Formats: sequence, structure tokens, C-alpha cells
Amino acid sequence: MKIIVDADACPKQVLQICLALGRQYGLPVWTVASFNHAIVSDHHVVVGNASQEADMKVLNLTDAGDVVITQDWGLAAMVLGKKTRCLSPSGREYLSETIDFLLEEREIKAKYRRGGGRTRGPAKRTPADDRVFAGSLERILQQFI
Repeated sequence: MKIIVDADACPKQVLQICLALGRQYGLPVWTVASFNHAIVSDHHVVVGNASQEADMKVLNLTDAGDVVITQDWGLAAMVLGKKTRCLSPSGREYLSETIDFLLEEREIKAKYRRGGGRTRGPAKRTPADDRVFAGSLERILQQFI
């Protein structure tokens, strides 16, 4: 089992939580990011900055039983198909039962934006968000260990 972080758009606090819990549970933490990001990790994979390059590398590194951290709903759907657990940086666990709804929602919002509409971006990250994420990741790790 390993923790794999899609580090291209991952908040620094989330990455630090993953590294700390990985050490605590004796699990390797793999980070994947384009060469545009300076990530310090024992298992860091640098990819080019082409569209979806980091996502494809995360998918290729993923095995059944791993935990993947990403905010990309499309990547979450693909890794769930490999029998993994998957969390967003907000601590929300992606589930096979609900991922289709999220992807459909994403498509509706994209269509709305293409038509000139505006949607809200994410709220500013708070320390409470970090605590929620840490609790969610630790709960998953305790279930596996």
C-alpha cells in the first residue's frame, strides 16, 4: 500500500499531512507533479507539463489498495476503477457510487462556462480544512492497517 499525491494542484498543507501520516504509518508517499513545481519527497516523479501527463503517471503508479489524493474528478474515477481509496484535498472521499454524478455535474458547469456563464471557485483554504483532510486520511489508513 502507498499514498499517491497528484501534487500539481495540491495545497502544501495537504502534502505535508500526507508525508507526516505516511511516516507515522510506515507507508511510502509518492508525489507526481510537472517540472514547474518544486516538491520535496522521497518518492517524487517529475513529468512534463503537457495536459493530463501527471494524471496518466498517477494512474500508472496506482495499484489496488493504494490511497490517491487528487482534486481531479476524472482521475478519481479512473483510480477508483483500480480498487483504490481516493480523497480530495478537502477530505471528501470519492466513491464509486457517486463519481458519475460528480462527472456529470462537472460537464454541466463546463457547458455553462463555455456559454459565457460564471461559476464560483473554491473557498479559501482554512486550518479547519486541514484538520478534516487529516482526519479523513487517517481514518482510511487505520482501516487498511
